[in-house]
Amino acid sequence: MPTADRNPFPDENTTLEHAVHALRGGQVIACPTEAVWGLSCDPHNETALTQLMRMKARDPAKGVIVVAASIVQLESWLKDLPYALYAPLLTSWPGPVTWLVPDNGMAPALVRGDHACVALRVTDHPGMQALCKTFGGPLVSTSANRAGEPPAMSAAEVRAAFDTASGDELGAVLAGELGGHTRPSQIRDLASGRVLRA
Repeated sequence: MPTADRNPFPDENTTLEHAVHALRGGQVIACPTEAVWGLSCDPHNETALTQLMRMKARDPAKGVIVVAASIVQLESWLKDLPYALYAPLLTSWPGPVTWLVPDNGMAPALVRGDHACVALRVTDHPGMQALCKTFGGPLVSTSANRAGEPPAMSAAEVRAAFDTASGDELGAVLAGELGGHTRPSQIRDLASGRVLRA
């Protein structure tokens, strides 16, 4: 029986308000992103992060990407970053570039994984920007699929991949369209500039 905090009818018409309520309640939601449908949660909520890893069958050692509506939302994650390293961030954000930034201690273990860096991006997707702005901070953003399977490209594919009958619970499936990019974001190492995912 659904509780008052859970959406009893998660579908593509879920509102931004409900999605944010679900995020603040420690739930995982699905939403369209730049290139594929994604799963999001509060990066500081360990219960939500654990649920997301379980749903995806994702190795926690890999970590996850954190996205924001603006670089201002990432201030605490970028604290103590040498000034010279800000230039690539400012010239590529908002946009489809995820930077691996040295962790300053802000990143929870399940976000960072077994890495010394945390993956950060300022999104240019209007829906994700609105979600982060309304939530009031950055969010985890990872493709909506189980490990080894292709990412969902529609709300219907999200539902097929994460069937509530098998114990998967999405707090919301946010209405919206994909951002028109043909591939997930490029991933680059901030310290070296090296491209890890083209």
